[in-house]
Amino acid sequence: MSIKIEKVETDGISMKFFRFGNGKKTMVIIPGLSVQSVMGLASSIRRDYEVMEKDFTVFVFDRRENLPESYSVADMAEDTFKAIKALDLHDICLFGASQGGMIAMKIAMDHPELVKRLAAGSTTSEVPDDRFELMEKWIDLAKKKEKKALYLAFGEAIFPPNLFKKYRIALGFASRMISSEELDRFVILAEGLRGFNVTDRLDEIQCPVLVLCSRDDNVLGADTAEKTAEALRDKPNFTVHLYDGYGHAAYDTAPDYKERLLDFFLSTYD
Repeated sequence: MSIKIEKVETDGISMKFFRFGNGKKTMVIIPGLSVQSVMGLASSIRRDYEVMEKDFTVFVFDRRENLPESYSVADMAEDTFKAIKALDLHDICLFGASQGGMIAMKIAMDHPELVKRLAAGSTTSEVPDDRFELMEKWIDLAKKKEKKALYLAFGEAIFPPNLFKKYRIALGFASRMISSEELDRFVILAEGLRGFNVTDRLDEIQCPVLVLCSRDDNVLGADTAEKTAEALRDKPNFTVHLYDGYGHAAYDTAPDYKERLLDFFLSTYD
């Protein structure tokens, strides 16, 4: 079944999204940084999260269209919040992966009345300079329009070695479909990670929090993610789960990931 890609326009921004499921509860997914929009993967994402469909209506948001030249994670968070409010969503269960997790944390801090539960996957409350070096390599490849090299570098970083080996040829073929405009957009979104740091604001998150990360995260580093978990550890209703062997993309590669999300979100309603 094909999924309709919709668009919300509010307060000077335009943002694509799609929805699936018929549950009475609301879940919002904010994807991570990607070379191409996840809107083209709507059907695959629905299959991946089909366990949610009975209990939740799930909304998946893209980043805004017509990006400004400079666009920080804080800007992304505020624009996503505006889109969520324009759709009159409330009491949401919010899940963000990687850069999406940073956006989700910022929304939970700035708009606690909106978020009922927060799940943050393969993410961090701080991107130190030594971790941004990897993003700088991606940015350089994108600026040079080296599409295949970018896709392979991106894939090698987010997937565990066995899966990268399996997907390597497919990634090379997929890179041929990347447009120059998508590369320019990727540069802006990747640059938005530079200097991100909300560690000193984590105590402002009022809702229950689940952190899911992998010890073999080669993008942010397991130590970086664990620092975020450590900063949240004393909060009531905080849960952390550390994976081994699933890489940065544990949100796609760990077989029990979606069930963990579902159990965490549904426990709100017990």
